[in-house]
Amino acid sequence: MQTSDFCRSRIDGKINLSQPLAGLAKRLRWALIVAAVLAKFERQSRTGQSLDGPDLFGPTEGRVGGGISIGGRPNLPIRLMVSLVHPKNCFSLSDDDLCAR
Repeated sequence: MQTSDFCRSRIDGKINLSQPLAGLAKRLRWALIVAAVLAKFERQSRTGQSLDGPDLFGPTEGRVGGGISIGGRPNLPIRLMVSLVHPKNCFSLSDDDLCAR
């Protein structure tokens, strides 16, 4: 007996496409939404803090915390994050309730 792999099957085979939220996802202009939101979440350059003053070897001048950080968790797709905000706000769901739904 061969079983289908749930994680490798297509999403449209797992959900009911007649649901209103599934229909809404087809009508939205995702390229425009992603372009508008992406600019707000780009990594931005920070000026940093100036560290001027004496240390063990005499007067020093330096700057820390500036530039663009490449650290941190990798970004999730903007489309995923935007598509989760809509049902969360419409149905007043907590993060846990949203994941369970």
